[in-house]
Amino acid sequence: MRRSMLLLSGLLLTSSSAQAAISAVVVGNDTSSVQYQFQYSGTPAYRRAYIDVDRNPATGFAQQGIGADYLLENNSLYANVGGGWNWQFIKTVTYTDSAGTVKWTVARADIAETATPNDADVVFQIEAPLETSAKYTHVYSGGTSPNPGTTQYTASSATIANPERGFYHHINNCNETDFVASTLSAFRTNEKITQVICVFYLAEFKNSPISQAQLERFQRQANSVRAAGLKMIVRFAYTTSESGDDAPLSRVTAHLDQLAPYLSANSDVISVVQTGFVGAWGEWAYTQNFGNLGNVSQTDWNNRKAVVDKLLSVLPASRMVQLRTPKFKRTMYGTTALSAAQAYNGSANARIGHHNDCFLASADDFGTYTNTSVEYPYLSAETNYLAMGGETCALNPPRSDCSTALSEMALFHYSYLNVDYSIPVINSWTSGGCRPEIDRRLGYRFALVSATFPATATRGAAMSLDIQIKNEGWAAPYNPRSVELVLRNTSSGAVYRVPLSVDPRRWLAGTTTSIGPSVTIPTSVPAGSYALLLNLPDPASSLNTRPEYSIQLANQNVWEASTGFNNLNRTVTVQ
Repeated sequence: MRRSMLLLSGLLLTSSSAQAAISAVVVGNDTSSVQYQFQYSGTPAYRRAYIDVDRNPATGFAQQGIGADYLLENNSLYANVGGGWNWQFIKTVTYTDSAGTVKWTVARADIAETATPNDADVVFQIEAPLETSAKYTHVYSGGTSPNPGTTQYTASSATIANPERGFYHHINNCNETDFVASTLSAFRTNEKITQVICVFYLAEFKNSPISQAQLERFQRQANSVRAAGLKMIVRFAYTTSESGDDAPLSRVTAHLDQLAPYLSANSDVISVVQTGFVGAWGEWAYTQNFGNLGNVSQTDWNNRKAVVDKLLSVLPASRMVQLRTPKFKRTMYGTTALSAAQAYNGSANARIGHHNDCFLASADDFGTYTNTSVEYPYLSAETNYLAMGGETCALNPPRSDCSTALSEMALFHYSYLNVDYSIPVINSWTSGGCRPEIDRRLGYRFALVSATFPATATRGAAMSLDIQIKNEGWAAPYNPRSVELVLRNTSSGAVYRVPLSVDPRRWLAGTTTSIGPSVTIPTSVPAGSYALLLNLPDPASSLNTRPEYSIQLANQNVWEASTGFNNLNRTVTVQ
């Protein structure tokens, strides 16, 4: 036992690189023994596990906030005697160390495990160099499953290129300049940006059908987005002029009939559709046909609602639309915020989200809000279940500074923002130090906390599981998303994807969700050893097997870029 550790007695050891050196922690037990396992990098001489069986940091050796009553160092078990670095050898234990993975099996009786408390705190360590893990809490199972084990996962702080979230690029008007797939692909690779906006102007068609050439241009744009592995936010409009020279309702509805097959055929790469059509830039303020600058009659409101209803009718039911201000939705569809019970039920209310295109620009965001005391709580409540995004439009410190920006992105569950406008605001977030957090937390950010599986499973029978996932982002996904447990044969590489009956749209910001308690192993899965992985693919058949469209979990050492799977670093023997 290495005595030079005496110099470290009583210190709380932390390391910025510890998370990189120690990973894939597994703690488990059966009726008679406990198992500890982790992966490490480098060639340390010592591998350790500190075990606090009474969970009292005031007793035992102080380490990472626990008071270790027992120590495993390589193949030896020690008991702490008298606090500090005072250890008494107990016995040699079952111990393996191969290919960067260390594992101990210890009799429960040898560490005085008792029914109360039915858990223990564990800290892992390697040396040299000295690296120490965070604290893990092992809650003992009843031992009814053979060799059950819980893996604890290390979160990552990396910016992740996940679909339907984050900053987006606005390059040019979508009706004029074709997207270049290689340019779009570089956004993903170099900037971790996975969305572009397609603002498609119909200025030359205010009195005529949309030409076939322009319909085909929209199709080309969607093809390029799909080829690049991105998605697009879509908006149609007739004018950029504050004269409001848009088109009447009859023309809008006729154009939507023309666009319907293109919206349907390309819904796989459409994140969301901003309602558009009305007024300058499609933002519903300056308009000659729908009530100008707030002078909106009941007939105008009826016509505006007809535009929204028509757009909803031609867009596949899986996709949402967004309105420019809370007042628009509250006036046309009622003032009660969408509830959890109503979410995703296919109604208009459940499909109409919000976009704020002057985020933080003034006290009311240049007219986005008319009464914040009412609209703030309304918007905060219903954006738990609806798409929320937009752009900034003016530097307005201190409101546009980091403090308010972070607060309101969280409050209103922002999923996306324009990285190209307004540049002074975006730059202020960089200089203010909050840009990395915004990059990480716009939209959803799912991180594995732990996963518990048995060592064996039977074909045609239920296998217990408990996968804990935390949403560290500011929003939940707003489009449908599949979840699968993947079994990959460790010998043949054959893959079996087992659907899980969960809905990631319900994994709200800041919450931890448990996937479980069981899944049935299909009878078609041959007996053998299988690696376990988690897959969150796009449900569209055109994208379902493309890794760019699967969700990467925010953890170290789990993502497989070639498959789009998240490796749970566990195996199960199927019998």
